[in-house]
Amino acid sequence: MLSTVRQPISRSGVKALPLLQQCKAHSGSRPGQSLRNMPSLTTSTRSIYSVRATVTSGSFARSDRVSLNSRRYIGTVTDKTHNVDRVIPPALPNKTIKTLLSSTEPDTMVKVQGWIRSTRQQKNVTFMEVNDGSSLKGVQAILGGGQGKGLVAGTSVELEGMLVKSPGREQALELQVTNMKVIGSCDGETYPLQKKRHSFEFLRDISHLRSRAKTASAVLRLRSASAWGFQKFFESQEFVQVHTPLLTTHDCEGGGEVFKIAPRISARAQQQQQQSALTKAAPAPSEFFGSPVYLTVSGQLHLEIVASALSRVFTMGPVFRAEPSMTTRHLSEFWMLEAEIAFLDKLDHLLDFSEACLKETTRYLLENCGEDIDFLNTWIDKSLKARLTQLVDEPFKRLTYTEAIEILQKSGEKFEFKPEWGQGLQSEHEKWLAGTYCKGPVFVTDYPASLKPFYMRKNDPSITTALSADKQDRTTVGCVDLLVPGIGELMGGSMREERPEILKEQLLAFGLDQEEYQWYMDLRKFGTVPHGGWGIGFERYLLMVTGMENVRDVIPFPRYNNHCKF
Repeated sequence: MLSTVRQPISRSGVKALPLLQQCKAHSGSRPGQSLRNMPSLTTSTRSIYSVRATVTSGSFARSDRVSLNSRRYIGTVTDKTHNVDRVIPPALPNKTIKTLLSSTEPDTMVKVQGWIRSTRQQKNVTFMEVNDGSSLKGVQAILGGGQGKGLVAGTSVELEGMLVKSPGREQALELQVTNMKVIGSCDGETYPLQKKRHSFEFLRDISHLRSRAKTASAVLRLRSASAWGFQKFFESQEFVQVHTPLLTTHDCEGGGEVFKIAPRISARAQQQQQQSALTKAAPAPSEFFGSPVYLTVSGQLHLEIVASALSRVFTMGPVFRAEPSMTTRHLSEFWMLEAEIAFLDKLDHLLDFSEACLKETTRYLLENCGEDIDFLNTWIDKSLKARLTQLVDEPFKRLTYTEAIEILQKSGEKFEFKPEWGQGLQSEHEKWLAGTYCKGPVFVTDYPASLKPFYMRKNDPSITTALSADKQDRTTVGCVDLLVPGIGELMGGSMREERPEILKEQLLAFGLDQEEYQWYMDLRKFGTVPHGGWGIGFERYLLMVTGMENVRDVIPFPRYNNHCKF
């Protein structure tokens, strides 16, 4: 008997009732019978839906995955009309090498397009590795009859032939080429990417070509998958994505390291302006917007505006800092993932949420990017996979700033910067706490108020000691930094000050123009709520999940002091 039918469930968790009713009509099907031929499953139904049925007979049970259409689909999207996941058919005529190798039966005629990564001549046979960027290894192509003579790495080709089982151990399938077309030739004498290991410094010098290198392409695929993983997590938690502006009148972090915006007016436009009486009242080039405007350093303040209406919001985009630092952790343009959550009244809840976000995204990478992670684990960081697995499986440690200072002072380590209460944690402190003491990610909370921006919520007296024995102000704020081994700070967040009277005092204490921030005060005046949020440096997350050491190697087009190509 057909004892259960498990329907596809949409992300909202609602079952597909119309299809369930069709399947129930055939509850008399014999054990093992496929649902594919059930007459009540109409042709139109077969074209969009898939079903999983469990058929039982005594102690026998099996799951029969039903493919309701012979076409291969590339993804799913929730069909709100039928409350099921609808598969999306391919929209381009050609399949990627990744798809061909993973879903094509042997002895099938296929067409491959890509770039030659390497060639090897053997009598009248040429072996080529062709890659289109969709996967790490590409496909081995075999050309006979002298077809491959003169072909060099870097050449773009279109190959047609039979995909067959490979006798070699390096690949399961290989392409027996029957027809080849060179799309774009390559000068083998000057092409810089030869079949050898290149230093990352060398690859940065040829950044317009480095994405063809194995390591760089693996990093880019992991970068894409990471963004998708974060997106899936926020979707699962019912967040709304907000596109915050790149141009802003505020320096959110208060560090003053911002790029100021000014238009560049051509000589011809200047001449036209001088000749036109209508432009006499036009603003000066440096005041195009009527007041100073900067490239954003954070979307947080804009997110707070939208969170006061939509409750759960996030953004991901480029931010800019005019910081001349040349360390391996700093860029002038980088990407930030930021979230703001309304009706959040405990810092621990913010920590729980951020830990879940990082765990689920990293789990998504482990489950979907195994080939690239294995490659990086072999050639870049042999502890990478174990470390990512530990991050997913084990809970993050939690310390207060005061506890962290005491641990550092008692460690016996000879730090370049002596750890003292009231001073910021240096990179050496952060790395030691995460890598040596905690041996994993650690949240450090409740920093001194004097170290943090004006918007962070001051802790209640039960959490903070107002004055120490030496009369040092020990007021702290409800904030958190997440420290991870090898990198240091990965995430920073806090509860936001929702009490209007205290926020007003903070604006005065920081010397900020209250009129300029009146809109921020209005958010507290008109229905204030407790709320909090955080920001994750996307490139630093990528350092963690790739094992790379320099942030310039995990972004396609790095911008830093004295360097801005393209």
